[in-house]
Amino acid sequence: MDTLPIISMEDIHKLSESKKVVESFHTYGIIIVRDSRVNEEDNMCFLDTMEKYFEQTDENKKKDSRPKQFYQVGVTPSFIEQPRNHCKNIIPGIDRPVTLCPPSKDAKWRYFWKIGERPTHTQFPELNAEQVIPELFKDTWAHTMNTWGNKLFDSVWDISGALARGLELPENSFQERMLRGPHLLAPTGTDLKRFGGLHTVMAGYHYDLNFITCHGKSKFPGLYIWLRNGKRVPVHIPDGCLLMQAGKQLEWLTGGYIKAGFHEVVVSKNTKKVIHDKIQRGESLWRISSTFFSHIRSDTWLEPLIDSEERPSYPRIKAGKQVQQELEAIDLK
Repeated sequence: MDTLPIISMEDIHKLSESKKVVESFHTYGIIIVRDSRVNEEDNMCFLDTMEKYFEQTDENKKKDSRPKQFYQVGVTPSFIEQPRNHCKNIIPGIDRPVTLCPPSKDAKWRYFWKIGERPTHTQFPELNAEQVIPELFKDTWAHTMNTWGNKLFDSVWDISGALARGLELPENSFQERMLRGPHLLAPTGTDLKRFGGLHTVMAGYHYDLNFITCHGKSKFPGLYIWLRNGKRVPVHIPDGCLLMQAGKQLEWLTGGYIKAGFHEVVVSKNTKKVIHDKIQRGESLWRISSTFFSHIRSDTWLEPLIDSEERPSYPRIKAGKQVQQELEAIDLK
């Protein structure tokens, strides 16, 4: 991971930088992006707000849950989301995850907040439902969520243009398909007072179902990713940078040239050290992920945009249908 290049947003319009985006996604399944528009003050404000939200009682939080909308807005309580069983993918030569086989339901909570405009008409209304604003945060919630979420969206938008150029596609190939997509600011929260034991799984071994996932820096370590060679490595996001991961929709659109990367979030020895330090300082023990899921527009067709040997494995399908199938597989639909 020490050799992973950092993508500079200042140079993103250069072809050489666009090629770095493609090569990093192809080789590692992730990229590291330095974007001066994204500052730690906004990230910390967002994380602080989410700590206060998740520190509420479970009863208060569950008022913000919308299971009839497949939990695609509002809060998803802990032990609802069930990671898909990928045990058959764990073959000799691939580092084993901490996640049990078969996986158990995730200990994390999650909040979904829509970012950007939604379509006026859609075949998939449940993926484009109305926002949920927590009662105790009604005066500040939208501003805090939109400020941080829109900055992450802008970074993903520019990277999507660079990715298209690097693949020798028209620059707007991905961006046009992202317009009015069901993009989600998607912080997760895990109570490390309850689930802070070494090797506790916060989010089981999985890939992301969406287009590109973007992470700001969390206050706690614990995210591990699998490289294309099967090696499991911890993720360290440098100060002032973002981590972006390839999701299943990006894999689909590239015919498997870029693969959706597997990852898990677990309590590591480094996580335990941070827990200890925060206990000494009397700080919150909720681990919040600073996560944004970008999506392809629900009513748009997913199909490979470049030639690849694996093209037949990615038949034409509406993006909304692909999302529904994935949600069914993880017990959210």
